[in-house]
Amino acid sequence: MNIIKNKKIWFSLSLIVIIVGMLLGMIRGYNLGIDFTGGTLIEIQMKDYVESTEIREITDEIDKNATINHIGETKDIIQIRTTENLNNEARMELFKLFKEKYSLEENQPLRSEQFGPAIGKEIQNKAMLSVIIATIGMLIYITFRFQLSYGLSAILALVHDVLFVLSVYAIFRIPLNSPFVAAMLTVVGYSINDTIVVFDRIRENMKHAKKNAYEEVAELSIRQTVSRSINTSLTTLLAIVALYVFGVESIREFTLPLLTGIMIGTYSSIFIASPIWVLIKSKKGNI
Repeated sequence: MNIIKNKKIWFSLSLIVIIVGMLLGMIRGYNLGIDFTGGTLIEIQMKDYVESTEIREITDEIDKNATINHIGETKDIIQIRTTENLNNEARMELFKLFKEKYSLEENQPLRSEQFGPAIGKEIQNKAMLSVIIATIGMLIYITFRFQLSYGLSAILALVHDVLFVLSVYAIFRIPLNSPFVAAMLTVVGYSINDTIVVFDRIRENMKHAKKNAYEEVAELSIRQTVSRSINTSLTTLLAIVALYVFGVESIREFTLPLLTGIMIGTYSSIFIASPIWVLIKSKKGNI
């Protein structure tokens, strides 16, 4: 299979996912989690440790996006955070369900309050600014080390990765929380690393290639580095999958965007970045 000659297929697949995701995001909105929306916090003292799945049988009736944590030395205190702003009457009604099911003796939950969003506009703007500064820095670095065409291709591939992951979250209505922001910043750095490996091989092969043989050089370079890229990603994914399967809920919120981002980053470094470089070089020449 010739990756470069079939670039229209890869571009089309990515565009379809991104367009569908962005449209769904605009029409029905993103599923913003507690960190963005604020909500209600309730802490209940249980008699023993209770699995999160069992607790969700009750909380799902009120908020399917509620987060559940176990705190205390014996993990017998459950902390429930809902995106719904429950008034005192609603919070007591929720506590009553737990009291009846688990025969609790307390008349009041340990803690019951409403809270504002942890990620306000200022933090969102700073996160966006950080991504922009990092992107500009990478563009300057790659242009200095390689050429402007490499830098532009790498940045466009990064934009593709971010939009693709956002689209997946919009399509499947996965909650967006603060771990997502941290994970995406990690993915941006990881993705550019894979792309630079391919570009480094392209630069070396260009020294011995015929003039304007961009497609041939890119195809050869991809084939020379693809096993390395896939093996590196697989070893990383194995560790992240283990964290996702065996980790607590807060860990899963961080590892899910990492899983998605690393898979998309590996895909884009092979099927998106290099074909974009070929298009730029074919049209603009020595940039």
